[in-house]
Amino acid sequence: MNIEKEIGNWTNQLQVGGHDVFAKACSWDLVDRVIESGMYPYFLPLDENQGPVARYQGREVLMLGSNNYLGLTTHPKVREASVAAIRDFGTGMTGSRFLNGTLKMHEELEAKLADFLGKEAALVFTTGYQANLGLLTAINGKNALAVVDRFAHASIHDGCRLSDGGSIKFQHNDVEDLERVLQGLPPNVGPLIAVDGVYSMEGDIAPLKEIVALAMKYKVRLAVDDAHGFGVMGPAGRGTCHYLQVEKDVDLIVGTFSKSLASTGGFVAGAAKVINFIKHFGHPMIFSASLTPACTAAASAALEILIQEPERAVQVRENTQAMQKGLLELGYSTGNASAAIVPVIVGDSMKTIILWKTLLEAGVYTNPVLFPAVAKGKELLRTSYLATHTQSHLCQALEIFKKVGKELGLI
Repeated sequence: MNIEKEIGNWTNQLQVGGHDVFAKACSWDLVDRVIESGMYPYFLPLDENQGPVARYQGREVLMLGSNNYLGLTTHPKVREASVAAIRDFGTGMTGSRFLNGTLKMHEELEAKLADFLGKEAALVFTTGYQANLGLLTAINGKNALAVVDRFAHASIHDGCRLSDGGSIKFQHNDVEDLERVLQGLPPNVGPLIAVDGVYSMEGDIAPLKEIVALAMKYKVRLAVDDAHGFGVMGPAGRGTCHYLQVEKDVDLIVGTFSKSLASTGGFVAGAAKVINFIKHFGHPMIFSASLTPACTAAASAALEILIQEPERAVQVRENTQAMQKGLLELGYSTGNASAAIVPVIVGDSMKTIILWKTLLEAGVYTNPVLFPAVAKGKELLRTSYLATHTQSHLCQALEIFKKVGKELGLI
């Protein structure tokens, strides 16, 4: 097997067509062969993952691949809130928010989120993925059009496909291309620009000031998925919109609980009338079971800690800046990283996998990102940092990056 030619292109063996719809699944054996080679980087079962340090195959590794940005998944208050919710309400909701799946704690969390973000209302979903699906299936209806950054999260693109409206992409963070698209829109459609606040792979920030200016110029609504900015960027971790001081001009802010708020779930925040419309017409709100009591209580407790301890957001940024500076000084390329994410851009699938594997063996856990998640020639390791990483953790990680990079001839 020539791993170097095949790894990173997970679709190169798909057999499309034929009488048996399962034929492509049965004939796709690339993953099996990559696993046999010892170079398969995904679905790795951790023994435990307690924050800055995890345990993998019986040994400790520095965790530089987690979205637990504020380090709250093991916080005693978060744990106890989740356990208490199970004691009081059980383990599941047995219905959708639309019918029998709404508890007072859902509405209390929504009120806290709206207040924290300075919006009139918020709506909680079972996952962050569903938040974008709910927003778009409700808002992007007939005679509407979503104008989406090409690198926006998959949930935005999937929400566009599931909605009755149209969609069109513009080049990533390219304000000139966005204006070109807006200039060409027909007058009878209602456009919605949809972008990420912080992009999840390379960690770069959307130019929201410029996008807001265009939205105002062309009278277009704007939604920002701030999953990776919420809890990290801006004053007290309010997110990228607040960091860039455009929160009043952004119509909808989307976020998740699975990053900074130590749980699962997601939300959309905005004007009360718009949130109420999404509440009644967003498909996940009607056709999915609502967020469990344990997850709701955990997210609510984590939000309270963020409000009471805003220094956690500051610490995440300081740790990230220190690692980016250190990696740059070693000779790695880190792109335009911000927030809690620093990419280590390698630019080759096989070299990325070898770097990932060697780092893991040396005690550093990272996430390899290959085409099509990033463009060809932009393959990278995604590293991310927590408020609970200590200076000792960061120094140890940099020493391992230095040793491994020199061994592999990458720096």
